[in-house]
Amino acid sequence: MVYFVGAGPGAPDLITVRGQKLVSLADVVIYAGSLVNPEILKGTREGCRLYNSAYMTLEEVTAVMAEAEREEKTTVRLHTGDPCLYGAVREQMDILDRENIPYEVCPGVSSFCGAAAALNMEYTLPSVSQSVVITRMAGRTPVPDRESIASFAAHKAVMVIFLSAGMTGKLSEELLSGGYDRDTPAAIVYKATWPEEKTVLCTVGTLEEKAREHNIRKTALIIVGDSVSQTLYERSRLYDPDFTTEYRRGKD
Repeated sequence: MVYFVGAGPGAPDLITVRGQKLVSLADVVIYAGSLVNPEILKGTREGCRLYNSAYMTLEEVTAVMAEAEREEKTTVRLHTGDPCLYGAVREQMDILDRENIPYEVCPGVSSFCGAAAALNMEYTLPSVSQSVVITRMAGRTPVPDRESIASFAAHKAVMVIFLSAGMTGKLSEELLSGGYDRDTPAAIVYKATWPEEKTVLCTVGTLEEKAREHNIRKTALIIVGDSVSQTLYERSRLYDPDFTTEYRRGKD
């Protein structure tokens, strides 16, 4: 059996209880060494075989899984955050399907949740934004034209931008061309939930300047939108004393 496990955003105690149990029982762990906190690997049992996928191809990763399956061993494929976001899991699953190797997914805490926690931020503030766009800049690997930063920026919803900390100048240009103002609030969160976590508040117009000032070029999320300022929002109707819900009758 193969388990795809989300390791969480970084802090070793932010892996789920289920994920931690699977890691502790695994015979083989293939982990994303460039991003997964090595402290999590201390929870593996004695004799567990560890493989750092940062040095492996897709074919090498799935060959290890297939070998472990032939040996009737349990494999954990340990991804950073949650496997469903930029985890390249579908291509692994397709190979496992062809090989008739069973698998399950154990979700994890994504770094976009860790980044919001670092900023004490609510993405979906009433009357400010009720939508979150999770995306990335086109770099060495492209994104579909219809999903360009500029096209998403036209909606002016809050945006969480992965894998783009090394392109803040171009990112700022794209955001501005899409419709954000230069003074739209923004934030850079470096290594959310890690001991070396760093948060930098800025604007769309100062993204590049602030990233350079704080020497942030990778392993950071960029958040853009009026929600970043956490001001000028309306009170939630859910807890308004005049608002009737399924569980509580409003005063008015």
